[in-house]
Amino acid sequence: MSPTVFMIIMSSLATGTIITLSSHHWLLACIGLEINTMAMIPIISSTHNPRSTEAATKYFLTQAAASATILFSSMTNAWHSGTWDITNTSFTPSHTLLTMALAMKLGLAPAHFWLPEVLQGSTMITALIVTTWQKLAPMALIYLTVNNLSTTVLILTGLLSTMVGGWGGLNQTQTRKIMAYSSIAHLGWMITISSVMTNILVISLIMYLVMTTAAFCLLIFSKSKTIQDTMTTWPLSPMLTPMMMLTLLSLAGMPPLTGFMPKWLIMKELVTQNLIPTAVIMMLSALLSLFFYLRLAYSMTLTLSPNSAQTKLKWRLKPNFTTPLMMAASMASILLLPMTPLMLL
Repeated sequence: MSPTVFMIIMSSLATGTIITLSSHHWLLACIGLEINTMAMIPIISSTHNPRSTEAATKYFLTQAAASATILFSSMTNAWHSGTWDITNTSFTPSHTLLTMALAMKLGLAPAHFWLPEVLQGSTMITALIVTTWQKLAPMALIYLTVNNLSTTVLILTGLLSTMVGGWGGLNQTQTRKIMAYSSIAHLGWMITISSVMTNILVISLIMYLVMTTAAFCLLIFSKSKTIQDTMTTWPLSPMLTPMMMLTLLSLAGMPPLTGFMPKWLIMKELVTQNLIPTAVIMMLSALLSLFFYLRLAYSMTLTLSPNSAQTKLKWRLKPNFTTPLMMAASMASILLLPMTPLMLL
């Protein structure tokens, strides 16, 4: 891909998200989502192989169906209420359709089947973009319309997503599919709390973006596409191994790491709102997610000593310009928990 084409595509990707984030009219929001989708398709299919073409096709069909559903729900709402304002979605069938369409956009259960397949057919950098940047526009629409959305649908979708994200990642050996189910589980937590307290939704989204970016940067740096590849992390870079293990445990929500903070706040708020069965189911689902994070972290310890003859020639990773960014994201994903009181203020 030429630098000019690359700059146009990346500018379109950023422009589509910014248009959706800053719009108060449904047509402008739909235009931003479509620009975002059209810019993402050549990024997914840029490697020119059958898997990437299949992934791009699945992504296009899913996102186009979700965008059409959003446009249809906004049209029915405008027909009923006479306004195209995003914050005024008062027609019940309209906001139910909108909730399911945004769930499909985000990859939430039961409309989650496209996300693991798209990530598996993409490169690691493309998977990073799909699981981080591409979540901003739909989450912004949920943030703007959450007062009019069905609380029951949001909580059921969130519960189902946390369970699917936990069960689905148990038998996976590909790191991209593991990160896909991790994304489904984390977004389930965010959707569940969105109808209760939007401030915790924003904090959870920021923490998710930081931790997922750090995890993908470390996987990209170590070229780990499968669990078996992570076993060579120590001979490739000794400093990378403990940092990746702590980042994965933070993503799993292990105290006292950063990932524990949003889960702790969500659990506290759900119990305060007397949603104790919901909180218990989500905690049990988090244990399932914790298992495959621990399995991924444990595989990094099953390595030979770097002084042995088998691994003496594997010291080949050199620092480059991405190393400071990777280090900063990793440290932020590990050490932000002491800032919790400041964030709550």
